[in-house]
Amino acid sequence: MKDYDVCIIGSGAGGGPVALQLSKAGYDVLVLEKGPFLKREDLYKDELACCRRSVYTPDLKDEHHVIEDYDGKDDSGNYKWSSESTTQSGWDFWNGNMVGGATNLMSGFFHRLKPEDFRLKTEFGAIQDANVVDWPISYEDLEPYYTMVENIVGISGEIKPHPFQEPRSSKDFPYPPTQEHPITGFIDSACDAMNLNSLRTPRAILSTPQLNARNSCEYSGYCGSYGCASGAKGSSREALINVALATGNCTVLANSKVTKLVSDQTGKVKHAEYIDNKNTTQRISAKIFVVACQAIETSRLLLLSTGPKHTHGLGNHSGQVGKNIVFSAGGSGYGEFYYQDYSPELAEQLKLRGPFVNRYLQDWYVINDKKLGRLKGGTVELLLRHPNPISKANNVKWDENDKLVWGSKLKQQLKTEFTERQSLRYEIFCDWLPTDDCFVSLANNEKDKWGSPVAKLRVGYHDHDLVVGRYLLDKTKHVFKRMGAKDISGSVSGSPPANLQAGGCRFGHDSANSVLDPECRIHTAENVFVTDGSWMPTGGSVPYTWTIYANAFRVAEVIKKQL
Repeated sequence: MKDYDVCIIGSGAGGGPVALQLSKAGYDVLVLEKGPFLKREDLYKDELACCRRSVYTPDLKDEHHVIEDYDGKDDSGNYKWSSESTTQSGWDFWNGNMVGGATNLMSGFFHRLKPEDFRLKTEFGAIQDANVVDWPISYEDLEPYYTMVENIVGISGEIKPHPFQEPRSSKDFPYPPTQEHPITGFIDSACDAMNLNSLRTPRAILSTPQLNARNSCEYSGYCGSYGCASGAKGSSREALINVALATGNCTVLANSKVTKLVSDQTGKVKHAEYIDNKNTTQRISAKIFVVACQAIETSRLLLLSTGPKHTHGLGNHSGQVGKNIVFSAGGSGYGEFYYQDYSPELAEQLKLRGPFVNRYLQDWYVINDKKLGRLKGGTVELLLRHPNPISKANNVKWDENDKLVWGSKLKQQLKTEFTERQSLRYEIFCDWLPTDDCFVSLANNEKDKWGSPVAKLRVGYHDHDLVVGRYLLDKTKHVFKRMGAKDISGSVSGSPPANLQAGGCRFGHDSANSVLDPECRIHTAENVFVTDGSWMPTGGSVPYTWTIYANAFRVAEVIKKQL
């Protein structure tokens, strides 16, 4: 049995930076990945494979979760919860089962957190029934690693000074902005008229090629939920794992499902047990282990990894593993731009597909409202509706009364959807406050195909999330109205977006209320680190990927010193 310097479990945003930095430093690195190693040529623009058959995520018959959802209140006013297996509901919490993980399928919206995100409790005060805390590190601690990600992963964009700009050590992004859709003119004009800041979205997508490595974007329009066949998207596989492999110091074992981390009497982990692609149980040893399976599955693995000093699960000495799971609160909506309302020349421009919208708003990242007071707000991201034809057709089979339509009416609705309008979408990102009613435990009576208990996830949310989301929704609808959009719609929800998950192993100074120390090392297991989004005590009001990447590069430096 070979003894590695570092064993990394998971190859996505949390695992890739560690694999790259340690293999470049000459250490012997093993990456265990449950999914297959798909290459560029394996990543088709196939809606059936991507979005109707879930080819890139596990079959729920083989690997599922049990979801505890809110089911009203009892006679005493206490919350009631109902449990259902995802094999029954079809509710899918998997995000990319392959080398590179969910970063293969992301849209590449890359935003930094802001200094106030690191001190949420100090900045905005405690909120009843929310477990809000300040982070044990500051924005300044993470800033150099945000800049490192810009250059290593490759971020395109353009810095435009604005009142909400977080401090930066680099003047601009290393790659110019990707091509932009003409509808950006509508957005910029409306925002100028409303004294708002229309900002250019940074994207982890190359606008120009990397020499002898990755191609630039081909502007197919199929980005989010799809793998990138050009190599332009800054996935962990393309930007990090492939480079780590080229050093000769990194080994990736795909189709290798880790079932347990085995610890000794001192609490240190000695081995990782995994089931290989021949369904045979194997065991490897390493000096240091890094867990980066994504938040839900990382909590599950630690809870399954009991040992002499970890009787309730690895790192679960104070019962905190799996607690304070967070997602991204907010909502989404659309506005329609009908070609008949514009000149033939402008209508042809609106019909264009491929270039990105690349616009976002952060004028309400901090809300100062006479009625609501000073609150942490969020980000509004603007994008074209995804071109998936099956999905678009499905959405028009209902009338305004939610009844099925057919015949000539269905034909007309299909014609309108595909030939008469362009849909501009918005997504709202705001904090999902951590609570006692959003956590991971084990469903011991439900097993996956390898015989391990699956994760049970309670998905309670805080009402404050909806207050902030509705505020941003109202502001966004006013912007769309000023743009001239019609049929403006939207909603906010307490339903968790499965692709934006964090928490469960929060980091902190006090081992009584955190799983990890400020360097993301398990308090009671000195040779185990967690580097996916699990370490985050709060999520901020932007997608998490850039922050997970940056922190993983930070932790890689810690591991090098420890080795």
